[in-house]
Amino acid sequence: MSQQSPVRSTGSPPPRPDASMSLLNNVIDHALDDGYAEATARRAAEGGGLPRSLRAKIGLAAGLALAAAVVTVGAAEARVSAPVVAKERQELIGRIEADTSSADELARDVERMRSEVGERQRRALQQYGGDQAELVALLSGATPVRGPGVRLVVDDAKGTDAGGGGPRESSGFSDTGRVRDRDMQRVVNGLWESGAEAVAINGQRLTSLSAIRAAGDAILVDNKPLVPPYTVLAIGDGQRLSTAFQGSADGQYLRALVENFGIRSRISAEGDVRLPAAPSLTVRTAEPRRAGATPSGRATAETGKGTS
Repeated sequence: MSQQSPVRSTGSPPPRPDASMSLLNNVIDHALDDGYAEATARRAAEGGGLPRSLRAKIGLAAGLALAAAVVTVGAAEARVSAPVVAKERQELIGRIEADTSSADELARDVERMRSEVGERQRRALQQYGGDQAELVALLSGATPVRGPGVRLVVDDAKGTDAGGGGPRESSGFSDTGRVRDRDMQRVVNGLWESGAEAVAINGQRLTSLSAIRAAGDAILVDNKPLVPPYTVLAIGDGQRLSTAFQGSADGQYLRALVENFGIRSRISAEGDVRLPAAPSLTVRTAEPRRAGATPSGRATAETGKGTS
């Protein structure tokens, strides 16, 4: 009896140690996709065999050459146009200087004619003023004056914001702390009533026909704008004028502005006050009536005091 050898099945070969790394190996072996590899080969074939660095150098050189050409052309055009621009600029400067000179000449003519008119008005006052010619000239502002008096300085409250210059509220005041045209009207009228013989604000001589009004934020005296602080000079007996004004209704009005709204004010008696003549005068002429004529009228200036 023969012995049958046992049947044995052939087993699978043992796995490779790097079997689990097949995906990584595939990525390493094929670093570029087929499409990228094909595109790289095509660019190499079309490049004529020139190295990439050489092509980059050629492109850079071409760009620099183009930039240099643009700069050169711009410089050439600037050199060509520079004389034209300089000429136009010089012509413009010449026109400005000529117009400025013309305006200055006109201003001198206006000032000269204003002086002539003022001189003729003063001569008319002296000619027809009679025994009171000096008084008429003083009250009308026709001549500069000098003598004892008072200095009254009125200023806005500290830290006052810009505001309008119109009338105050119905209570007579405003909470803005700004000096208004109506305030200066009362100050000037109070000085006249207290015995002032002549008054000026910031060097602007007042007459019986002067007007103090507002235009926006500015206070106008005879249409000339003034800025704070407002320095009011008045001719008269200094101490008596100061006392009379502070005790008047207008002086109390000013004191109320100081106490309630912070407006600043100070008054002092001065031994020597100088006021200029008014820049312009208004001379009115009266003519006798034809029927039942009264004594012939004369050219006079208004002598009543007060400021509208």
